Amino acid sequence: MIFPNRLTATLTGHGGPVHCVTFSAGAGQYVLTGSSDRTIRLYNPLKAAPSALAADASPPTAPGLIQTYAAHGYEVLDLAVSADNARFASVGGDRQVFLWDVATGRTLRRWAGHGGRVNAVALGGPAQEVVVSGSFDATVRVWDAKSAAPKPVQVFDDARDSVSSVAVMGWDIVAGSVDGRVRVYDVRMGVVHTDVVGYPVTSVALTGDGAAVLVSTLDSTVRLLDRADGQLLQAYKGHANAEYRVRSCLGLHDAVVVSGSEDGYLYAWNLLEGKVVERMRAHEGKVASAVAWNGKGREWASAGGDGECGPRVSKGNLSYGCETDAVWIGTVCIWGMP
Repeated sequence: MIFPNRLTATLTGHGGPVHCVTFSAGAGQYVLTGSSDRTIRLYNPLKAAPSALAADASPPTAPGLIQTYAAHGYEVLDLAVSADNARFASVGGDRQVFLWDVATGRTLRRWAGHGGRVNAVALGGPAQEVVVSGSFDATVRVWDAKSAAPKPVQVFDDARDSVSSVAVMGWDIVAGSVDGRVRVYDVRMGVVHTDVVGYPVTSVALTGDGAAVLVSTLDSTVRLLDRADGQLLQAYKGHANAEYRVRSCLGLHDAVVVSGSEDGYLYAWNLLEGKVVERMRAHEGKVASAVAWNGKGREWASAGGDGECGPRVSKGNLSYGCETDAVWIGTVCIWGMP
């Protein structure tokens, strides 16, 4: 298996650790990032150099930077892009859910109602008119982007601790929680299926056919669970993940599993065999907290910060504190075929 392990671009400009990264829909030409510096940035990686020396560039002149979105008053923790690339949703410490217009850089909607910071967001529905959010307040909330209603259309409060990650496919909402459970809400049937993992969940992602769920947990393990019955299909180990929110994703048409790590390395495993196929040092050996795959290409992104700060889990709850006297530079690495 040939894995894309060549650094093709380094995206800089953020003034703090990058907590989330995603490619644009379709061809995946652009990359959207969210950071503890309270900004969201849109990049064209083709116009950014692979050299880490680009990190010296100031935010207005960061190579490949197209636009900066600034409305958050607190750190940005998650992003979701619509299928037509016209809108995206963002969440963070504001306790709000933001819906943006990509072209104008203006917020179309702001929903309030969560009782704590919002950790995760996803888009769903036939026209992606539904926005799903998961929060520190242990709830999953569903918002209707087509109506002017300020309140959520549904609230799921089954979790007993912070909801760290959400994913949507069809009528199903998948939510991972620090309480060590993965819940699948069948909105159409009005039922919830719960799988007990036993360790705080930091990330959930669905396979392309929706038959399995990829789950990252704070026992330094990524698990592949059967969506129908919760059976463990495979486990992936070798990386370090015991304190911080580290995310994982699927790539190469679900042939590989990719994850960040607290030891400053990026890991990739063969999906079926569970064997490590790549181990790469990145982000100056610090926490690599987020990864994303370009669904239409053989490239992917990793995000982190050149420092010791990142989304951290403490006593069962997600914590995002940084030392105030430290200077953090967030970077995103784009990886392509050798």
